[in-house]
Amino acid sequence: MKTPSKLTGLVAAAHTPFKRDYSLNLAAVEKQAAHFLKNKVTVAFIGGSTGESHSLAAEERRQLAQRWLEVARGTELRVIVHVGSNSLTDAAALAAHAQKQGAAAIAALAPSYFKPKSVADLVSCCATIAASAPKTPFYFYDIPVLTGVNLSMPDFLAQGRKKIPNLAGIKWTNADLYSYQLCRHVPGNFDLPWGNDEYLLAALALGAVGAVGSTYCFAAPVYHRLMAAFAAGDLATARQEQYRSCLLVQTLAGFGYMGAAKATMKMLGVDVGPARLPNANLASGQVKELRAKLKALGFFDWIKM
Repeated sequence: MKTPSKLTGLVAAAHTPFKRDYSLNLAAVEKQAAHFLKNKVTVAFIGGSTGESHSLAAEERRQLAQRWLEVARGTELRVIVHVGSNSLTDAAALAAHAQKQGAAAIAALAPSYFKPKSVADLVSCCATIAASAPKTPFYFYDIPVLTGVNLSMPDFLAQGRKKIPNLAGIKWTNADLYSYQLCRHVPGNFDLPWGNDEYLLAALALGAVGAVGSTYCFAAPVYHRLMAAFAAGDLATARQEQYRSCLLVQTLAGFGYMGAAKATMKMLGVDVGPARLPNANLASGQVKELRAKLKALGFFDWIKM
């Protein structure tokens, strides 16, 4: 495997599109991809938390990956496929499929029902998955708030570099900025794309160069301006854009984040359908209320390129 280039700029954590009966709506992927490219987002992270991966069957995940990679072929868009599962057998099979279809990289959450109790166990889980796609960069997807697995990431990188030849780094959806700094100095020049949209600015200050997030699906211009302002040393503007991000997330979370985020995508002309249970959806009155609140914030002006 060639040394992978680091992810820079924004990576959109894409929603999985469903029809009204909650079956996959693969026809919507083309519009999602076009929307990302229009907003200068050239990497999509599919089938992750925003993609409701644990609410999808393994075959649905294969179909989703195949469709995204078909749509992206011949365009600027690169696709990272999340393959993690409570079943390592399923995860390994999804990894092999993603490599065969031409994924730019793969990622995997930790098993979260029977949890790895040690860093060594976590490395073994990841090695099992990564070995099924040896030519494809592998990222561990650290999101302890959802998996309940909260192990030392500096130790993971130190041990993982010896046992996972294609280990590219960590998709970092973890509030631990202390460990983030330590990981940046683990030998191996690992990639640490940031996964907490609400405080991207803090990560940039510590050396982050790329970010993976759900709000980049519908608010990419806010973050483009944030990153540009930070690079120019204009911290006042960067802080203003970060505060807008906080207000946006707070507003969506007040309605139930997943359902509200999908409703917001529809407002922008990219209908990704409802969320699957156990995520809930907004009633029609709530959608109107959400739109009014977004308008009052200035959201529809914020996202103009």
